[in-house]
Amino acid sequence: MVTPQVVGRFAPSPTGPLHFGSLVAAVGSYCLARQAGGKWLLRMEDLDPPRVVPGAADEILAALECLGLYWDDEIVWQSQRIDAYAAAMSSLQRRGLVFDCACTRREIHAQARSSNEEGLVYPGTCRAGLPAGRKPRSLRIRVPEEQVCFTDGVFGHLDQLLSRVVGDFVLRRADGLFAYQLAVVVDDAESGINQVVRGADLLSSTPRQIFLHASLGTAVPKYTHLPLVVDEMGNKFSKQQGAAGIDYAGNAAGLISEALVFLGQELPVEMVGAPPHEQLCWAVSHFNLKKISSRPQALVVV
Repeated sequence: MVTPQVVGRFAPSPTGPLHFGSLVAAVGSYCLARQAGGKWLLRMEDLDPPRVVPGAADEILAALECLGLYWDDEIVWQSQRIDAYAAAMSSLQRRGLVFDCACTRREIHAQARSSNEEGLVYPGTCRAGLPAGRKPRSLRIRVPEEQVCFTDGVFGHLDQLLSRVVGDFVLRRADGLFAYQLAVVVDDAESGINQVVRGADLLSSTPRQIFLHASLGTAVPKYTHLPLVVDEMGNKFSKQQGAAGIDYAGNAAGLISEALVFLGQELPVEMVGAPPHEQLCWAVSHFNLKKISSRPQALVVV
């Protein structure tokens, strides 16, 4: 049997400039895809217009090129793929896997029986039909009482009972936008992505995405989640937390070195500070997944 070519991807959101946490995900996904002789694709996750910052996408692309992180094929823009998401939704609707929901966030908060790190667990209010006199706001997918299991490249064996952790989750929001969980699954399937390497903040989303792949009849990628970059207080280093963009023009070589060291890859002395493309070439040949810690690591922000 012929082994399919590895196809990885990097999927930033253009809600601000590239920061160090995103760079770590880009470097890790790039190295693992290239090490396997595979392709590395780029997807711009601009699905949520209110969060998109004008010019951020161009800034991210410029940063990747300056850092030697060149992608294959054309960039996929989620904002141009609404028809694909609608088609996937129609397929799920025809099979009775989704239902209309009239609940507001306030109502879910009042009715939810439990909550966890994922937030409130949907109580199933509209699962059997809309309450009398109510109009649909969102579309949710029915979640069975089954464990979703997978083996992560860094975190090992994991499982999640979706019905207990998230409940029936939203695929089309009340504002009419398709939810991230549906879009990313449809995009990965259509692009032939079979290797997903990303930050550990998305680890808890993976069971939902595996479930959606199964529901849509598409192949499930292999997942690897990289440790999060956190500040001195243990908070995730992200745009939402005000993380500054990286100085890619003035410190490209240093940034690649820092990202590789953060990922546990021991650069030889002569390689530290070498041009980005030389460091990445070395990393592709020597990248060792076993050296990556699953624990969040602090980045001291001066």
